[in-house]
Amino acid sequence: MQEIVCVFIGAFALLFAARKVARRVGLVDKPNARKHHQGHIPLVGGVSVYLALWILYVMQPGWLPDFSVYLFCASVLLFVGVLDDRFDLPVMPRIGVQALMAAIMMWNGLYLSSLGAILFGYEFTLGIFGYAVTLFAVIGAVNAFNMVDGIDGLLGALSCVTFGALGIVFSMGGRSELALWCTCLMVACLPYILLNLGIPWGRKFKVFMGDAGSTLIGFTVIWLLIIATQGPEAVMRPVTALWLIAVPLMDMLRVMIARVRRGDSPFKPDREHLHHVLMRMGFSGRGTLAVMVSAALLLAVTGIWLDTYHISDFWQLVMFLGGFVFLTMTIHTAEKVKNTYLKHLTIK
Repeated sequence: MQEIVCVFIGAFALLFAARKVARRVGLVDKPNARKHHQGHIPLVGGVSVYLALWILYVMQPGWLPDFSVYLFCASVLLFVGVLDDRFDLPVMPRIGVQALMAAIMMWNGLYLSSLGAILFGYEFTLGIFGYAVTLFAVIGAVNAFNMVDGIDGLLGALSCVTFGALGIVFSMGGRSELALWCTCLMVACLPYILLNLGIPWGRKFKVFMGDAGSTLIGFTVIWLLIIATQGPEAVMRPVTALWLIAVPLMDMLRVMIARVRRGDSPFKPDREHLHHVLMRMGFSGRGTLAVMVSAALLLAVTGIWLDTYHISDFWQLVMFLGGFVFLTMTIHTAEKVKNTYLKHLTIK
């Protein structure tokens, strides 16, 4: 497809152009107590993906329902994200803008009206509460993908897993144009992933996604998930959506719950995310990337399989929550064992 080729070439070219502009205006990530990379890295991955979407919009505006509304919301979120990357904005103004874009999305008719038959086979319709649930879903998706952006390649790879899974689901549901749109999203992320991982030119052309990019991706994911799960043209059940974003979602929930239990803000940065835990366990950056992406692939395939074979919504939800509890307990136990071992070595 010529659209796919144009998006890939466009994203690559725009990424190189954006790098130069970013260095001139100070849109770079600098090392600090939480960020251990070397040098000032341009925060332009999200900008290149966004601009590549404009190429797709010009070529195929009909592939995504209400593409113009989506691009308006994405433009606002990207602009605020770029400001945050440059000037480190407070949390609440960013949350406020995300809420406003969620309101525009809902005003356009895209919101969660049902959570599916999760009540022992009975459909859980939301009525007017659907707007509040959608608001939390938008903010949750944006921040889940923002929080997972901690090591090279991770955000881009996990995004591709979700977009790829959505493309498969849309294709199976007979919505080929949306499947192609998801494919183009994956392709738009590939140049960023290559340069972020240092392929093929090493660290010379390294870039980061930035909050602008993670916000754009999170908003795009929830937009597509709502299209996929709501209304007469839905192609999967709402509970299946959890499996397609399982790794970012579980990691965000686990970390936020731990922060609240400590008496901290759920948005307070720390080094307790899954990628931090795996690296403390001895995994390298690439090893951590492989483990988390493999887990995301496995969980996404599981969700698609469960949906395809009509496993009940209730049992899908039970299995997902069971997986979340298992992950939390495993991490807690592993950290406890490691700390005990290190304490024992110190005493010796």
